[in-house]
Amino acid sequence: MFFWLHQELSHLFGPFNVLRYVSFRALAAAVTALVITWLLYPWLIRKLQRLHIGQTIREDGPQSHQVKAGTPTMGGLLMVIAVCSSVLLWGDLHNVYVILTLALMVLFGAIGFVDDAMKLVRGKAKGLRAKTKMGLQLGVSLAIFGAFFYLIPSTYDTHLYFPFLRADRWFLDLPAWVYLIFATLVVVGTSNALNLTDGLDGLATGPTITAAGVLMVLAYLSGATIAGLSLPSYLLIPSVVGANELAVFCAALAGASMGFLWYNCHPASVFMGDVGSLSLGAGLGAVAVFTKNEFLSVIV
Repeated sequence: MFFWLHQELSHLFGPFNVLRYVSFRALAAAVTALVITWLLYPWLIRKLQRLHIGQTIREDGPQSHQVKAGTPTMGGLLMVIAVCSSVLLWGDLHNVYVILTLALMVLFGAIGFVDDAMKLVRGKAKGLRAKTKMGLQLGVSLAIFGAFFYLIPSTYDTHLYFPFLRADRWFLDLPAWVYLIFATLVVVGTSNALNLTDGLDGLATGPTITAAGVLMVLAYLSGATIAGLSLPSYLLIPSVVGANELAVFCAALAGASMGFLWYNCHPASVFMGDVGSLSLGAGLGAVAVFTKNEFLSVIV
């Protein structure tokens, strides 16, 4: 919304020109997401407690975890809302990478929401069947990337680049259908990796903040031009025109995670649930794919 103000009104009101800078809007998105989560989680926690939406602990897990039974869960829903709201306010909504990344995050969040809801209904730590959950994740990712490659084939390349090596010399050129499968596996793998990490107070949130911060810098560099100088060409890293707008998404993700961590650090007052871990992981995976940092994201 605010980026639109810059496009439409900057010639009438000079200060709107600051909205043209991705760096400013990324900072604003981080602060917005942080404020939303930090202020609204107390209300959400009370709401979840009244509705008896509490964590179900696996019986085969450590006995020390049983004390966490009943802790409000599905708190990741507010994180998704905060990220989407911040990006809608500060991002360029005509940017295809931003739209597709938000779509992947929301759809994976929907899968996690259904999984969490089934656990609550059954009263057990088992929601969707593993095959069903994995099938939905693969289907969503294939649909999003397939539509992207089909509708805008000239916008994106199917090269794979290697970390710390010159992007203009060291890369693999994959057939489109092979890269489609690879990109799908990156998003699904990252989503489930974050889901598996989410097991202790603050355990998943810390790495999420770190990964979002690193990917924010990489996204900004991948499409930035300063004083006529293309930063990707200068730094010999993959160049993706328009991908620098994903820095706004990553900043919002980091900000929302910081706000959540305030209530998730030990002793946790709320858990993110699968609605949070699956959606945030999918968002990080999508940024890695769109900025051509698939291999580097494994290290991150």
